[in-house]
Amino acid sequence: MNGRVSCLGPKGSFSERAAWEMRAEEVLLFPSFAGAVSALIKGEADFAVLPVENALGGGVIAVLDLLSQNDIFGTEEKILYIDHRLATLGGVKFEDIDAVYSHEQALLQCSEFLKERLPHAALIGTSSTAESLEKLSFHTAGIVGAHVRREGVVLSEQNIADEKGNFTRFLRVRRGGFEGGHSGRVFLCAECRHEPGSLLGLLQCFDKEKLNLTRIESRPVKKEPGHYRFFIEFTGDMAAPPVKRALSSAEEYCSFFKLLGAYE
Repeated sequence: MNGRVSCLGPKGSFSERAAWEMRAEEVLLFPSFAGAVSALIKGEADFAVLPVENALGGGVIAVLDLLSQNDIFGTEEKILYIDHRLATLGGVKFEDIDAVYSHEQALLQCSEFLKERLPHAALIGTSSTAESLEKLSFHTAGIVGAHVRREGVVLSEQNIADEKGNFTRFLRVRRGGFEGGHSGRVFLCAECRHEPGSLLGLLQCFDKEKLNLTRIESRPVKKEPGHYRFFIEFTGDMAAPPVKRALSSAEEYCSFFKLLGAYE
């Protein structure tokens, strides 16, 4: 049973689509990632579905922060193809458009199209791509997913993203931490001690056990200039001795260490 799943709304968002594709029985939509996570922690939802990385924009910073700061854990991954379309009301011409609304990631990922076809339009961020539909008028446009359908709204015939091979990785997360079992990949975050060789020592823990790092990304630690939090993913089975040894050794080099997920 996959129960109630919280995610970023409104209806038509990529997060909602990912939630349904991850077998949600009921989807609860929230105006922010923090709201979706809060609902999970309070027990209003059984799971949350959150985007953790985009092929073009990299890690979703707000989500990485929420994963590292809350008692939640990723148990399943879904990779969703992102197909961006320009949305307008019927009859609107390009020369009529003086503003384009969408999530900042979508605006960034469609920047070449916007520069070439709508150079004079203001680019205005929204909390999600789907929210841009609420901003449509005869002088505005939005950027939404190709799956979105709404009466009176016309989508461009082609994907307007700069890079057509664009994907976003979503994690389904639950309350609590690792509860045992097998995995194909492990996701964690760590802050190394602020001393020479600590990052090298951390990475060598995985090299020693012949574990392949599939992702490493750094993020500044708030209110601590010069300190960074590293988000690391590697291939490995949480039940396997090499993974257990690597994680135990890695934690010794860190002032902060948290498992964020284990999934196939």
